[in-house]
Amino acid sequence: MPRPNSPIVGLDIGTTSVRVVIAEVIDGEPEIVGIGDAESRGLRRGVISKPDLAVDAIKRAIENAERMSGLTVNHVYVGLAGSHIKGENNEGVIGIPGRHREITREDIKRVIDSACAISIPSGREVADVLPQEYKVDEQEGIDDPLGMLGSRLSVSVHIVTSPVAAKQNVITSVNRAGFHVADVYLSQLAAAEAILTDEDREFGSAVVNIGGETTSLAIYQRGSVWHTTVFPLGGSHFTNDIAVGLRTPILEAERIKREEGCASRAVLTAEEAADLIEVPSVGGRAPRAVSRQILCDILEPRAEEILSHVQEEIRHAGFDRQLSSGVVLTGGGAMLNGIIEVAEQVFNAPVRTGVPGGFNGLVEEIAQPLYAAAVGLVAYGLRCEQGFSGTNRSQPRRATVQPIKARVKSFFGIRR
Repeated sequence: MPRPNSPIVGLDIGTTSVRVVIAEVIDGEPEIVGIGDAESRGLRRGVISKPDLAVDAIKRAIENAERMSGLTVNHVYVGLAGSHIKGENNEGVIGIPGRHREITREDIKRVIDSACAISIPSGREVADVLPQEYKVDEQEGIDDPLGMLGSRLSVSVHIVTSPVAAKQNVITSVNRAGFHVADVYLSQLAAAEAILTDEDREFGSAVVNIGGETTSLAIYQRGSVWHTTVFPLGGSHFTNDIAVGLRTPILEAERIKREEGCASRAVLTAEEAADLIEVPSVGGRAPRAVSRQILCDILEPRAEEILSHVQEEIRHAGFDRQLSSGVVLTGGGAMLNGIIEVAEQVFNAPVRTGVPGGFNGLVEEIAQPLYAAAVGLVAYGLRCEQGFSGTNRSQPRRATVQPIKARVKSFFGIRR
């Protein structure tokens, strides 16, 4: 367990970038005091494939954050990502012995254990168990049954599994970089932790985290997680399409995507569509000029493809008409100009960009979708270090950043 008052550090190891956010509790308020990033190497689709390169990227990102904050990092909260992540729902039920006995924390643990009695393929493990709602006798929709009277307790849970080796490779790489892993938390849930409000969680929302080589989906309803999945498509596919379509090097394609890219024809005016972009060629050939309209014609189909996969998953899971709070796009891919407009057409629902908030300190620096997972890991770390341990999965996970502030004050005895 980390020392009291030590920095809270979120480490998001992505396929294209490693991002670090450092927070301190100052006068009872969580404050972002350092951020750092480094080009990620040694990962494929969110999974570490070359540990030596991954270790070097982790070191550089954390060192950059340390220099900004003036603090020394010892332990980190790490995100678990990759197309290998799978989620499923299950239920468990137990009897409560004795008459008129209050339900205890041990009873809650037993019913969750019963819900986790599922067949897991060899080589995989349970990465997280997320309680959705409890039922005591005939009373449904209970958030926390502790202290209630009843003879029968049941629970619905969302179980996340991942390959044992994938999680262990993340932990080993962080340890080799010289840091201790305080806990591992699913990256897509960490991103949601940073950008969703209580109303989003309660009334139904879908968080779509568009990363470098993967896009993850987390669906919230009635305050809990009800569906998660990961698709092997991401921002690098936009870059590759530009590189192939315009016959330009990958690095130049990435630059063009960020500086000039637009995924929706409807966003461009006639003048903007006709603007010419200089495109470096391969093999020493002279640069060429192409219009932004041509670039848009390359990006829009890929955006529609990625988002259509997500929409089909939402429909298949039965939530296409239950997302009253709409869809929230986050991650680096959410910064592509025009992608919100494409998403609104594909999902036929309100869509917004998810930006982290709720902290003091380096507010403007973290107010970007690409920092959502790292900031969410900090929020998760704050919750863990107030006694809601990551190993105690029976605790309801409803916290957003704003309630975390209030609990931090309570934890340190602050009164205002």
